[in-house]
Amino acid sequence: MTRYDNSAADQWDFETRSIHAGQTPDPATGSRNQPIHLTTSYVFNSAEHAKQRFALEDLGPVYSRLTNPTVEVLENRLASLEGGVHAVAFASGQAAETAAILNVAGAGDHIVTSPHLYGGTETLFLVTLKRLGIEVGFVEDPADPESWQAAVRPNTRAFYGETFGNPAADILDIPAVAEVAHRNGVPLIVDNTIATAALVRPLELGADVVVASLTKFYTGNGSALGGILVDGGKFDWTVERDGQPVHEQFVTPDPAYHGLRYADLGAAAFGLKARVGLLRDTGASISPFNAWVTLQGLDTLSLRVERHNENALQVVEFLRNHPKVAKVNFAGAEDSPYRAVKEKLGLTYTGSVLTFELAPAGSDEQDRANAWTLIDALRLHSNLANVGDVRSLVVHPATTTHSQSDAEGLARAQVTQRTIRLSVGIEKITDIIADLENALNAV
Repeated sequence: MTRYDNSAADQWDFETRSIHAGQTPDPATGSRNQPIHLTTSYVFNSAEHAKQRFALEDLGPVYSRLTNPTVEVLENRLASLEGGVHAVAFASGQAAETAAILNVAGAGDHIVTSPHLYGGTETLFLVTLKRLGIEVGFVEDPADPESWQAAVRPNTRAFYGETFGNPAADILDIPAVAEVAHRNGVPLIVDNTIATAALVRPLELGADVVVASLTKFYTGNGSALGGILVDGGKFDWTVERDGQPVHEQFVTPDPAYHGLRYADLGAAAFGLKARVGLLRDTGASISPFNAWVTLQGLDTLSLRVERHNENALQVVEFLRNHPKVAKVNFAGAEDSPYRAVKEKLGLTYTGSVLTFELAPAGSDEQDRANAWTLIDALRLHSNLANVGDVRSLVVHPATTTHSQSDAEGLARAQVTQRTIRLSVGIEKITDIIADLENALNAV
């Protein structure tokens, strides 16, 4: 008699785990696909049982703001794929990265970050965190470990970067940056949205925490919002600097849980703190339905990501040889300044989100007009503010995703009025290139 058993799923390859990890057939019905548990709350077996769950003695479900069976499957699967010990799902990628920062920093603290960031992240760092008393410092050269060291202050609490920068399309040298972070007693938090665990697993390369928007490649079709925070489980939250704890939030008793010290929770301390503290207080929980939609996307993650990247390589080759294109920003290119990092990390692909710049037209106004003309001439590509869709997407960062940035911020992100961002889809490559060629002819 055939008996399904995924209890040893972590021994299976990535492609298999993306389908099977973290979920067993529904015990009540035998449902093969994950059911959607649309419930807010859960019946306790007894008053004592209720007390145990609220006291974190039993980590079973209490309220769907904190835990939900459908969401838990998603969390367990992504923890397996990213190589972490505990994952916490949030309502969006932005919520996940906000939680990651607030989980380790508070008023008076400092964060060091790469300057190559998604525009929404930069606004979070420069505006919202500033209001909360958290200062963020940008390194001068994210490719130089000494630049990271130079940005460290006595009150620094974390390093932050993106695996593949959006939209700069660079590669973060995770092992090198992690070494500097750990030398200073702080964790490295990495946004793995553009890469996904199908291409890069930052926790295996030295990072301590991974965040990602599930809205992009993980879901794959632009149908659901979601975010994930994955705790690598290896950082020592009791580390001291000059005889004082660096991360007081983890060693100071929490009055909300009658003196609980999060550092005493073991390897999953960071993830559990994010769940029972920030998720509890902010309520930024993912809906069970959106978690279910994301699970359907994970079934085909490996197949889609490979096709995305194969198509991207051909798009880059086409753009690099077009007379109206002045520059292509793509880490996988033969002459890319990030080629050495790609080889160091052993990467096969460097993502399918890239930017290119049209030839200069003489002024910012004309540069913008030419970029808009090209975008408006596209027919297969959709002009929208998302990436990671099976469909090919295009956007003008300077007037959309990075429109809240000032001139200095645009320069940090390597965005000009001539910059066009593509998220290469999985359509037939000849159709993608034909659409780009027709649009370039319109400029």
